[in-house]
Amino acid sequence: MKIKSIHIYSYDGRRRDVVFHLSGLNVITGRSSTGKSALSDILEYLMGRSTFNIPEGVIRDRVAWFAVIYQFDGEQVLVAKPRPSPGRASCSLAMVRRGAQLNVPGFGELTINDDDDGVNTLLSRLVGIPENVTDVSLSSSRESYQANIKHTHYYLFQKQGIVANKDQLFYRQNEQFQPQAIKDTLPILLGISSRDKYELESRLRGVQRDIRLNGKLLEQARTAVAVADEKVRGLLSEARAVGIPLSDVGETDSLVDLLRSVLAWKPASVPEDDGQRVSAIENDLVSLREQRREIQQRIDAAIQYAKRSEGFETEAGEQKDRLTSIKLLPKNPGTGEWQWPFAEANLGMGTPLATALIAELESLEREMAAVVGERPALDEYLAGQRQDIQDIGDQIRNKEVELSSAIASSEIIAQMGNRNNAASRVVGRVSLFLEDLVPDEELVRLEREDQRLKVKAQDLEHKIGADDSRERLVSILNSIAVHMSGYISSLGGEFGQFPARLDLNNLTVAIDRPGRPIYMPRTGGGENHLAYHLAALLALHRYAANNNQPIPRFLLIDQPTQVYFPSETVYKAANGSVETTETDADLEAVRRLFELLHRFTEVDAPGFQIIVTEHANLRDDWFQAALVERPWMKPPALVPDDWPDENGEIAQHSRQGSPA
Repeated sequence: MKIKSIHIYSYDGRRRDVVFHLSGLNVITGRSSTGKSALSDILEYLMGRSTFNIPEGVIRDRVAWFAVIYQFDGEQVLVAKPRPSPGRASCSLAMVRRGAQLNVPGFGELTINDDDDGVNTLLSRLVGIPENVTDVSLSSSRESYQANIKHTHYYLFQKQGIVANKDQLFYRQNEQFQPQAIKDTLPILLGISSRDKYELESRLRGVQRDIRLNGKLLEQARTAVAVADEKVRGLLSEARAVGIPLSDVGETDSLVDLLRSVLAWKPASVPEDDGQRVSAIENDLVSLREQRREIQQRIDAAIQYAKRSEGFETEAGEQKDRLTSIKLLPKNPGTGEWQWPFAEANLGMGTPLATALIAELESLEREMAAVVGERPALDEYLAGQRQDIQDIGDQIRNKEVELSSAIASSEIIAQMGNRNNAASRVVGRVSLFLEDLVPDEELVRLEREDQRLKVKAQDLEHKIGADDSRERLVSILNSIAVHMSGYISSLGGEFGQFPARLDLNNLTVAIDRPGRPIYMPRTGGGENHLAYHLAALLALHRYAANNNQPIPRFLLIDQPTQVYFPSETVYKAANGSVETTETDADLEAVRRLFELLHRFTEVDAPGFQIIVTEHANLRDDWFQAALVERPWMKPPALVPDDWPDENGEIAQHSRQGSPA
């Protein structure tokens, strides 16, 4: 995309054309206040920006329409826009024409047929900006957006206040939100499209949302299943209490099936509730609680017996241990051998005293054996009693649920006046419960869906983590940096002997001097700042042009040689004069600058278009060939002096816009 020509229209229908060389260096030089600097504002206005930034003066007052013809490969596009209506600072209406070879329309042919959104879309597509979305992390509060032709403006215009500004490298970098927009969109314009990553992140957000929604359904289903049995029993009890005849069923599935039969209930004439259902349940509860008390008493008694047995066993054991050391019995019970070492065999064993003592010792031995033998049976007895009391406790809880539901139903009968109304309400509750009841297969489905979504999220996270866009951006910035030092040296900039690079994080130029880097804001001298600006932009455009990246193939630079004149006043006094330039400027520095720009369009990026608006002029043949028109001396200027304003008046002393 290049600039073929710019056209302005007067209120009385006249037209002024400025035609450029499509390739190579273009220079417009001349006096101040002739409209040179306004060319970049006009171009930006005709590239889809609605804000009308053309300075106050002749251009605002006497130009009714602006137009430009863009040259693409095999196609031309005309974009024309009227000046904003009086009192308004912007205009988004436009006229667009396309064709292989366009003729410049006359004033009577100008008509609105599009708007700035259409212009942006068309130019973005023709320049080759791919479908994209900026790369914004999942944790950021910023929204992703699409890079378009507007995001190339940062690299196309170097206006007077920027071209040698040490604190601002790119156009509009000093405006709110624009630095982040540069960081977001430049990787896309350099060929690192984040479309795939954005789509993956969008899909991941969708999957994470589905996981949360499915998780809520799964939690509700699990909760419903957990309380379903108790709820079913309560509803069945209510149904019985209001006169719907049902029989007890033990298993949960059968209970649910039985509950469904409640829906077939039809109103009938039934006697009023006599309270027998509540009384029966209360009697059952009394009986169950009595059984629980009896079992608990048996358990307590068995525990006391066990404790006493343990005490006897302990005491007897101690006695036995004492007697064992002196051989409790005279004969070994197992072998029948004599074992009293302190008495002769059978000595005095026939006496009444000996007989009584031996009988007591044998009785102690038998009691010890009996106590030890009863322990397993006692433990088994206690386990059985405890199981019985647990079963009765479950029955009591179920009966309490039935009682609560029966009492509630009895109260409903009293409130509603008859059993049929109460039964109808119960049927409604049963119907609602069955509608919300989650079948087992639905719970299984939700659990499988939860597993499937989590696996899918893990897969997307892995793919996002495998993105190599950051490494590719570093590689491209390194490629751009390769040429920056050479351009700085060619322009006589300081530190040209060290590697230079474009610092995208800080949006400035960094010089990698050994020890520590030097950043452009910490350098001095307008000549150095100009060298760093042009080095960064030329290297960036060189990479884009030679690698067919979607950045327009033109660069407009406003008054770059001012830094080579003693003062701004002397620079303005040059007035596009060769003689004044040779007298007042650092002629070698001026020539070095334009030679570099000329060589860039011929060798470094063949076919590239550079437009320079200037006060300086050189007598070299190649420079004179680059002049778009003879120096603007007012007249000639961008706007002819005899153009009227919208009221038909012609100013005697007019200014074209900015003081450039």
